[in-house]
Amino acid sequence: MSRKKEFNAKYSPEYKIAVIMDMRENHLSYRETARKYWADEREDNYKNRLKEWERVYLTEGAVGFMTERRGRKSTGRPRKRPLDKEIENDLIAENQRLKEHNQYLEAELEYIKKLSALVLAEEQKNGKKPK
Repeated sequence: MSRKKEFNAKYSPEYKIAVIMDMRENHLSYRETARKYWADEREDNYKNRLKEWERVYLTEGAVGFMTERRGRKSTGRPRKRPLDKEIENDLIAENQRLKEHNQYLEAELEYIKKLSALVLAEEQKNGKKPK
């Protein structure tokens, strides 16, 4: 025997308030309220939902239904604080200095490579063994 698949329905805050107010004004139990509003479905599932709605209404009032409570709360990525202008300028200057130093070292390395290739070619031309 297959059971009907149940979905998490999203009820509007106005609907939740109306159900809870009706339950409280008419002194209905959870089971009676579940039968009244969800007659064709299993009332056990809705008793817990009504208990939760009543708890939210009693602790936070009608405003409590306006917030989304389903799912895991997102901690999100922490916001980055903007840097001070002085620190940002120092970082930009340091970055520029390092780029210039890197260009100098790359040029020096190219010079050394070319020099060693010339020395090697000269030694081969004179018949000496390379080191």
